[in-house]
Amino acid sequence: MAVKVLVVDDEAKIREVIRLYLEQEQFTVLMATDGNEAVEIFDTEQPDVVILDLMLPGISGEQVCSYMRSRSDIPIIMLTAKTDEDDRVKGLEGGADDYVTKPFSPKELVARVKAVLRRSRQWDGSELTSADQVIRVNQARHETRVNEEMVQLTPTEHRLLTLFLNNPGRVFSRAELAEHAFGWDYGGFEETIYVHVKNLRKKLEPFTTKQYITTVYGVGYRWDE
Repeated sequence: MAVKVLVVDDEAKIREVIRLYLEQEQFTVLMATDGNEAVEIFDTEQPDVVILDLMLPGISGEQVCSYMRSRSDIPIIMLTAKTDEDDRVKGLEGGADDYVTKPFSPKELVARVKAVLRRSRQWDGSELTSADQVIRVNQARHETRVNEEMVQLTPTEHRLLTLFLNNPGRVFSRAELAEHAFGWDYGGFEETIYVHVKNLRKKLEPFTTKQYITTVYGVGYRWDE
């Protein structure tokens, strides 16, 4: 079955270019021109990946991303003309897995779609747990529980949590975490890792009094058990 990619952008030329490049790689392309249409297609078609412009008429891209993330852990790539670091951080905090700025290379965008798909499917069906058994990750189901409470994580947060659980006590630099989370073909910024780690911390904290992720200043992060 062909992979369905939902492309959300209010510019017809951009949608058409993305559609042509994706269809050359045998993807099924769904297209939306605004936030309301994007939400409707998302609910009815259940796409596998979303390419989402931030600046949309009607419902904003940030609101659309938040809506989708509250209902699914599918990969979301944000596509926008905003280039400031604050804008990138805002998009990632809203649940996006990757961030591409305009103008962009259609070939690179297709490569990123393939990369997020590969990463989202790298689960072997095993269950990982923290040493104190408080945190449990079912990799086959993409489910995370903290003190038996379900916690909704993005694919990127799942990958980071898996890496930490598999390597307690090891210090990872932001570059190492970016390589693991995004792969060698990731052309983004290491500072985005800061946002993903912060988001992961915020999602774990309500269900446990322990701070598992320690910042090692000047180096990176460590999982403490």
